[in-house]
Amino acid sequence: MNDKTFKIFVDFDGTITQQDVGETMFLKFGDPLKAQTIIEDWINKKINAKQSWQLLCNTIDNFDLITFEQFLTSIGIDETFIKFRDYSERNGFELRILSDGLDLYINRILERENLLSLQVFSNKHFFEDNKLIPVFPHTDEECDRCANCKRNHILSYSSDDEYTVYIGDGWSDVCPAQYCDFIFAKNSLLKYCEMNRITYFPFNSFDDVTTKLEQLKGKKRLKKRHQAELKRKEIYIQG
Repeated sequence: MNDKTFKIFVDFDGTITQQDVGETMFLKFGDPLKAQTIIEDWINKKINAKQSWQLLCNTIDNFDLITFEQFLTSIGIDETFIKFRDYSERNGFELRILSDGLDLYINRILERENLLSLQVFSNKHFFEDNKLIPVFPHTDEECDRCANCKRNHILSYSSDDEYTVYIGDGWSDVCPAQYCDFIFAKNSLLKYCEMNRITYFPFNSFDDVTTKLEQLKGKKRLKKRHQAELKRKEIYIQG
C-alpha cells in the first residue's frame, strides 16, 4: 500500500492543452498586433496579468460565442492527460487544475473531454453588450503579478506532511512551482528552472509524469525540496 500522499497541481494552457488557448484566441479574434504587444509586455513585467487580460479583452469589439465555440473544436489536449487523471485517482492523489486563464474556454474544453469532475481554479468572465469582461476572484492582496494566485491555492490545499507536485510550462507557473517539492517543467518554466538552478523533471507528456511519480512513490525515503520548504515557511510566518 502506498503511504506517500501527493497533492498534484496542474497548469491548463499549454500543459493540459496542446497550445496556449488564451493567447491563441486573442491573436485570432482580437487585434493580433495589439494582442502580441500586450502579451510581450506581460512577459517582460511591464504590466501585470489582470491588466493584460483587461487589455486583451478590449481588443475584441464584438464577441461571437458561436464562432468561438467552433474555434475550440480545433484545440486538442494532451492525449495522455486522461490516463494521468485515472492514475491519480487510483492512487488517491488529489489533482487540481490551476490556471491564470479564463473559465470561458477551460470549462468548455473540460466538458468536451468529460473532465468536469476535476476541481479548477481560474479567472472568470461575463458578457456585457457582446463585450468579454474578465473577473478575478483569486487575486492576492499583496502581489499583483498573477491574476489567479496559484501559490495561494497550493498552500491552501496541502500540508507539511504531504508531497506537492507542480506540472507546468509557462511564465504563470514560475511562482507557484517554487513552492512545490517536485516540479515537472517544459518550455518557459523549464528554462526558468535551469537559469535559476531549481530542481525539476522535464516532461513531454503526462506519461512521463506518471513514470516518474511511480519511481518517487516507490522510494523508501523521499526528501522534500528544501527551498520549497523554506519558501512555504516564509509565507506561514508572514501570516
